[in-house]
Amino acid sequence: MVDLYGEFNNSRFYHEARIDRRSADALIGLSAGITADGQVNQQEAEFLRDWISSNLAHLDDPVINLLYRRLSDMLADGVLDAEEASELLSTLRSFAGLGAGKPRAADNSFTPPTNLPLCVPAPELEWEGRLFVFTGVMAYGPRKDCEALVTERGGRIAPSVSKKISYLVVGGVGNEQWLHSTYGTKIKKAVEIREAGGNISIISEEHWQKALFG
Repeated sequence: MVDLYGEFNNSRFYHEARIDRRSADALIGLSAGITADGQVNQQEAEFLRDWISSNLAHLDDPVINLLYRRLSDMLADGVLDAEEASELLSTLRSFAGLGAGKPRAADNSFTPPTNLPLCVPAPELEWEGRLFVFTGVMAYGPRKDCEALVTERGGRIAPSVSKKISYLVVGGVGNEQWLHSTYGTKIKKAVEIREAGGNISIISEEHWQKALFG
């Protein structure tokens, strides 16, 4: 939904942000619908790529941009092979907040955040002298308690995301803003640094906890 002539820009009900939000919601619905039968074919992949290009490619949103880039890379040679189709199925289910065991939106009472911005594979964590930043709500507990676990192991806490950061830890408590273009700037900044060749790793709280407690 693109407001070509700006006629809705000043409307209380149809301003640009609302249009973008509705388009992002529509993309989640499309992803859920495409994956409902447990497979993704070439025609569906091409449709989704072209739909994002027409409706959402203008957004400065790292999650949607990553999804679009992966789709474009898979289709660059004109063929969606079986391995790519399997990976795309998993990616779209993740984006839509669906699990392999519950592939329909109606089966899921809770929609977890997409894992698209996370580093895959997740890196092995090092502590001594490494800079950590936390974002989101941590399932472990208060932010200060999480930070204390890092400093006890020789790590350091930074106030914000920069090129010097080693790890951005994303809280495990679900936040629907992950599914739109309005989530925190820390993730957006970290993705930009990583895409530019920086050494920052974006990891889940789950991975962080496993590194701490096994």
